[in-house]
Amino acid sequence: MALHFSSGCFSTFSRSKVPAVRAVSSEQSSVAVKTPEVEKLKLGGSELEVTRLGIGAWSWGDTSYWNNFEWDDRKLKAAKAAFDTSVDCGITFFDTAEVYGSRMSFGAISSETLLGRFIKERKQRNPEVEVAVATKYAALPWRLGRQSVISALKDSLARLEMPCVELYQLHWPGVWGNEGYIDGLADAVEQGLVKAVGVSNYSEKRLRAAYEQLKRRGIPLASNQVNYSLIYRFPEQNGVKSACDELGVTLIAYSPLAQGALTGKYTPTNTPSGPRGRIYTPEFMTKVSAFHFFFQDICFFRLLMLSAATTSSKSNQGDRRELQ
Repeated sequence: MALHFSSGCFSTFSRSKVPAVRAVSSEQSSVAVKTPEVEKLKLGGSELEVTRLGIGAWSWGDTSYWNNFEWDDRKLKAAKAAFDTSVDCGITFFDTAEVYGSRMSFGAISSETLLGRFIKERKQRNPEVEVAVATKYAALPWRLGRQSVISALKDSLARLEMPCVELYQLHWPGVWGNEGYIDGLADAVEQGLVKAVGVSNYSEKRLRAAYEQLKRRGIPLASNQVNYSLIYRFPEQNGVKSACDELGVTLIAYSPLAQGALTGKYTPTNTPSGPRGRIYTPEFMTKVSAFHFFFQDICFFRLLMLSAATTSSKSNQGDRRELQ
């Protein structure tokens, strides 16, 4: 679930901005936290606008892939801190799923439950904060028909303690019954349970089929969330990205930092723990290390551009004052 920072970051590929205001540390619970200027974009043909960067909550409550197979109070506090820091920085788009941290995936506590709790606690301190939530439907083989989508969504809303969510997605294509799932997404929009709908891990062919089916109901397909990063460029090769561009569907990239491999935290001698260690091996991390220099060059160039833009802006303001 978009650039996941603590859990993995996800990013959305368009642009408006929210007003710039001062950010206050989330530790100052008696002070209302205001968010800085952050780009927002509209998801596909929907009216939903979210921050360009988002936070994925895959790791929250999980004990099957993340967290070294255990969940404790320290990790709970880390997840809460990640949430608050993200909101402090103006990143208010959070992506979760019904399977994250759930019993069906051998987790400790539902990620949806944690996200709902974090939002509720934040709103108690700062009632004006607006958080956009995306969650996902698990297309399990025994789930059939459009009503299964609505039932699962209502269960997710109960865990989140929300009357509706901003974005509801099919987590992956089903073995069968996909037409019913798409109808279920449309039903959810018409019932006011969601503001926009999307899919995840959909191929070009399935993406086009979902787009056309929703179009017949007068509902836009807002997004397709896929694995996409500097070291995983498959969406550029399999037609998914070009189809999204053609249809006006927003591509949401999950694991754009390759589950931490591109952050610089891990090295050939310090590989990720748990199941990730079987993917990001010392040999793999040796190859990845080249990207870290590339990132440093990008950051340096970005800072130069921002510095030049700031200097130019101040100069222009001075010229205008002289003319007045």
